[in-house]
Amino acid sequence: MAKHGKKYLEARKQVDATASYEMIDAIELVKKVSTAKFNETVEVAVRLGVDPKKQDQQVRGVVVLPHGTGKTKRVLVFARGEKAKEAEAAGADFVGDSDVIAKIQQGWLDFDVCVATPDMMAEVGKLGRILGGKGLMPNPKAGTVTPDVTKAIGEIKAGKIEYRLDKAGQVHAPIGKVSFEADKLKENLATLIDALQKAKPAAAKGVYMKNISISSTMGPSVRVSIQSK
Repeated sequence: MAKHGKKYLEARKQVDATASYEMIDAIELVKKVSTAKFNETVEVAVRLGVDPKKQDQQVRGVVVLPHGTGKTKRVLVFARGEKAKEAEAAGADFVGDSDVIAKIQQGWLDFDVCVATPDMMAEVGKLGRILGGKGLMPNPKAGTVTPDVTKAIGEIKAGKIEYRLDKAGQVHAPIGKVSFEADKLKENLATLIDALQKAKPAAAKGVYMKNISISSTMGPSVRVSIQSK
């Protein structure tokens, strides 16, 4: 069993583990009990009433948070010719084709998101084991395999996040930093919850959204009322 420090234990005393807080109250409490010396990320965990083992009950998608995540993502774009120039003009941090692929094969991974034009995927597929294992492989469902690199880069820089169901039937995602105003964190959280509701699989039966909790990187978890707005 993991041991927690004094600051965490003191913070946990301020959270009623048996209660479900209104969304804004939960966020304000998470901000209050954040004690780390760095600007912690606020994360949400949502337990869904689906079977993660069944293909027709998978939950995966992307959403642009209205206030971003507080982290500027380094975007790598696999493109050539005019699309490479377009990516550079749109603010991509790195752009290339076979040269970048070779660099990654040699161990370079100093980026957070990969975007690829469709014509590049045959070559990018060579990086499946490297990028796939780190969740960096471009994917049409995530909007990262697209001819519209300008739009893809703009959304990522603006705060687009990808969410997916894990093996335990939960979705984990960042919704900002503890330094964000509570109202902005609330809008981000509400936007994500709305996206998850819209992504409900047709095969899902019974209660879909079972539990929502938020926490800062080093802080205790706070349960959010499902009905709160």
